[in-house]
Amino acid sequence: MGKKLIVQRRGRGTPTFRAATHKRVAPSKYPSPSPSERNSSIRGVINDILHDPGRGAPLALIKLESGAEYYTVPPEGVSSGQKITVGATAPVKVGNVLPLGSIPEGTIVCNVEAKPGDGGRMARSSGAYVTVVAHTPTGTIVKLPSGKPASLSDNCRATVGVVAGVGRVEKPFLRAGKKFHWVRSKGGKYSRVRGVAMVAASHPHGGGAHQHSMKPKTVSRHAPPGQKVGLIAAKHTGRRRRSRKL
Repeated sequence: MGKKLIVQRRGRGTPTFRAATHKRVAPSKYPSPSPSERNSSIRGVINDILHDPGRGAPLALIKLESGAEYYTVPPEGVSSGQKITVGATAPVKVGNVLPLGSIPEGTIVCNVEAKPGDGGRMARSSGAYVTVVAHTPTGTIVKLPSGKPASLSDNCRATVGVVAGVGRVEKPFLRAGKKFHWVRSKGGKYSRVRGVAMVAASHPHGGGAHQHSMKPKTVSRHAPPGQKVGLIAAKHTGRRRRSRKL
């Protein structure tokens, strides 16, 4: 009799697959917008830049003139003690926070709100950014990190610049222990054995004379845990090839 799949064990909620969230500093979130920020701006200072376990980008502690404090992912190029400005009349400078309606076209921003006042939802990982494409009567059109365009409200706030930590994924781990602790901080399990290397009783891809799944590797998003292995709800498989224009 084989053992349960990792996806089956993960759903039980045991400490093996539970991330150590008690070690994390704070969530990255803009403060609630005040009515004065919509027509003016408020100054602040970056008190400290910290490491947040389980997060690829660093975390900055911002203190405003009003006394409010909040944590956010800082853009590349800012430093501790640097002064920033938050509001509609803030200058378009790296580190400042402005609504999308006040940001010129072609500007690169990060930590963008999907809805006004949600605190920031898009382009928050290290090296991620969103490009402001155009302003329309219905809102602002932006280009997401995936390359897909999206229309957002002019009141959605964003930070000018690219999220710090760019190039993080280009550095190799070198040691298996480094990879183990990185995956462990996110509640994952390392190392992982390939399903095709298992026997048929231990994995749907196991068994056979050769290490081949012998079945399609794409499964439905609504598949049960014992069947949900491989490419889950995949829209396409293989490497994307760009079409050449002659």
